[in-house]
Amino acid sequence: MSMRNGDVSYWWRALGGFPARRPSLPGPEEADVCIVGGGYTGLWTAYYLKGLRPEWRVVVLEAVFAGFGASGRNGGWVTSELPGSRARYARGPRGVAGVRALEAALRDTVDEVGRVIAAESIPADFARGGRLSVATSPTQLARLRDTLRQLRERGDGEDIYAFLERDELAERIAIAGALGALYAPHSARIQPAALAAGLADAAERRGVEIYEATPVSAILPPGAHGHQDTAPVARTAFGDLRARSVLRCTEGFTTRLPGQRRTLLPMNSSMVVTAPLPADTWRQIGWDGCETLSDKAHAHAYAQRTADGRIAIGGRGVPYRYGSATDHRGVTDEPAARALGTALERMFPAVAGTPLAHAWCGVLGVPRDWCASVTYHPSSGIGWAGGYTGHGVAASNLAGRTLTDLVAGNSSELTALPWVGHRWRSWEPEPARWAGVHGLYALYRLADRLEADGVPARVAAGEALARAGDLISGIP
Repeated sequence: MSMRNGDVSYWWRALGGFPARRPSLPGPEEADVCIVGGGYTGLWTAYYLKGLRPEWRVVVLEAVFAGFGASGRNGGWVTSELPGSRARYARGPRGVAGVRALEAALRDTVDEVGRVIAAESIPADFARGGRLSVATSPTQLARLRDTLRQLRERGDGEDIYAFLERDELAERIAIAGALGALYAPHSARIQPAALAAGLADAAERRGVEIYEATPVSAILPPGAHGHQDTAPVARTAFGDLRARSVLRCTEGFTTRLPGQRRTLLPMNSSMVVTAPLPADTWRQIGWDGCETLSDKAHAHAYAQRTADGRIAIGGRGVPYRYGSATDHRGVTDEPAARALGTALERMFPAVAGTPLAHAWCGVLGVPRDWCASVTYHPSSGIGWAGGYTGHGVAASNLAGRTLTDLVAGNSSELTALPWVGHRWRSWEPEPARWAGVHGLYALYRLADRLEADGVPARVAAGEALARAGDLISGIP
């Protein structure tokens, strides 16, 4: 397969390459707030903190450059999808009401992201077209209808989720073999690297200081390891940055910090993007609404129509590297790229023969219970946010606003959401961690193949395998 592979992502390439590098931390410093990690979570937090407390010195320390990680490599979905399990969040003190408040906040967040993009003139190709979850087999359709039944039972109406029959879906987008879809209007498409770059610039205009090529080797609580200060410290090769609050916003790269190897599992996701499609191909496909798109397979794929007339599609590929290793260059393996190309042509036969222009991969953070957390301890001045399980573009904005209130000491509707202070247990040690993740996705892929056969006994076997996979993953 001849295509550009790696160099982080097509999204940065479309912007003309990596952004000009900001300087590193010049030496030991002090600040009011130190944010470790220059991805969406860190940048949103810095942006809102500086807006709320303009007198504070807010510093972001980034190991490579702002947007280097998942923020500049993802599928470009600003989705209101819950980053975790409703049942687990509902175990908190606010119960189901808390979960509904979190879901409502995430829906509002889609518009908030669009508002900031417009207010800051960020050229991120924001298009609020909604989200389609498409069934392409009878088994997937049954699963989709069961999901709809559960949504209606909990009170979600047509304004939150609507069911599209085959013909209704075909009016929006021509997907081979599609039998129906769930449509969620609270979702948007973006160019993710453009959002990361524009958000970094917007934060700097507010007075945030961003230091790049400044990896943090440790976050030390007050008094740790002989450090006699009363404030936490972010340790770098250029010196310590002492701050009243130090916030860990490192998502899939959290494993690189001491003591955090089993906190979040770095899950790899691969993507490919086509060359620009001609106008006659788009006339066959449709997709004029720029909806974000996924299928209902267990090992699902996700896609968007880009602003420059391409299709970008992603999926898990090689889901996990032994020892929680994280990829630096964004190179995806050839089988994963071919599989994504095949999935694309299966969904859209009209693109057959269109070359794939670029392949890349990125790493996202997965907690052991698959539920995100926003946490801050005033006693130590240390906080963190992350664990979005692939739904972080919108969730990171809400997390950043929530961390802002927590650090500022404000009691608000956001600080009462059920992910605030949520705790998860650590992942298993190796080799159990590697075997579990690879076994999980092997089960999901086999389940998809069995279900695609359509033979009742094989379909039933596939469903049983998928349930076994859910038990391994810890998804309730």
